[in-house]
Amino acid sequence: MHVTKREIEQQIMEIKMDYINLQGDIEKLENTGHIDSVMEAEERLARMEKRLAELNSLLAEL
Repeated sequence: MHVTKREIEQQIMEIKMDYINLQGDIEKLENTGHIDSVMEAEERLARMEKRLAELNSLLAEL
């Protein structure tokens, strides 16, 4: 399956929006003392960062 530049850019934008929202959620969780949830959310952020790096690399190859 061939992915277009536009599709990659759309995926990047979606992940960035999710990332920003998750950062806000983490701040709320930290303020309410939900440490386990914070750790899970930070792991999710790390996975998002990895995926963004992969997509940006793919985009650079096009």
